[in-house]
Amino acid sequence: MNKQFPKIVLSGATGGIGESIAVALDQEGYALLVTGRSEEKLKRLLYKLKGEQHQYVVADLITSEGIAALKAAANDFGANGVINCLGINELATLDDIAGEAISQMLSTNLLAPINICQALIPLLEEQREGVIINVGSVLGSIGYAGSSVYCASKFGLRGFTESLRRELSDSNISVIYLAPRATNTELNTDAMNKMNQELGNALDEPVIVAKQILKALGEGKSVNRYLGWPESFFVRLNSLFPSVVDKALAKQLPTIRRYCGENKAVKNSI
Repeated sequence: MNKQFPKIVLSGATGGIGESIAVALDQEGYALLVTGRSEEKLKRLLYKLKGEQHQYVVADLITSEGIAALKAAANDFGANGVINCLGINELATLDDIAGEAISQMLSTNLLAPINICQALIPLLEEQREGVIINVGSVLGSIGYAGSSVYCASKFGLRGFTESLRRELSDSNISVIYLAPRATNTELNTDAMNKMNQELGNALDEPVIVAKQILKALGEGKSVNRYLGWPESFFVRLNSLFPSVVDKALAKQLPTIRRYCGENKAVKNSI
């Protein structure tokens, strides 16, 4: 185990990727403070872990009360690392997303990690070394039809993480942005899975992301990490020649629209 960051706060711990990260960290001997809105899910997660040093705090991290509760718990815990793994998505064109869903996505994917970092940086600065890992997405660098609001949130998270890394470059805190490609979790609807399969988009298992988190912690270097090929190549291509990517993704648009419609029909039937 890397003794630099033995005590980690993990937000989004009960999600598909978050749970895999928790299991991987537990197996390597890290102490975890996991947080989420459901006490039942948090207790169920801790029951799966082997270590007895773990703690949980129930907190809605899009509220000031939730952030305050997390800050108090993290100070008592003595955390020197933070991993933000919050994320929700909806496969839909912009005209079919409710305003409430837009607010929820932006609050969860972007505002919550920002508020967590702001609250916990003073604690990390008190440690010999500290680390922040924000889990974003390849779609934080490539705008994708059917995911406009999700992309907006992850683009924002990437920009925030980059700015924060530069802001803290003279401190003891490393700031890392880790961007997975599509990942096989329960958050994916049937329409999402079918669309990815038809388009030939690869799906990584959450354990792949968890292994990269461990690698990032082991190195402790401020960096951006993009997972998957050819997705990581398209990130670079999109930054240099966006019109090329425009043309490539335009060919996928009819398929994306069809599955957005399928997702909407299923949602309306519930």
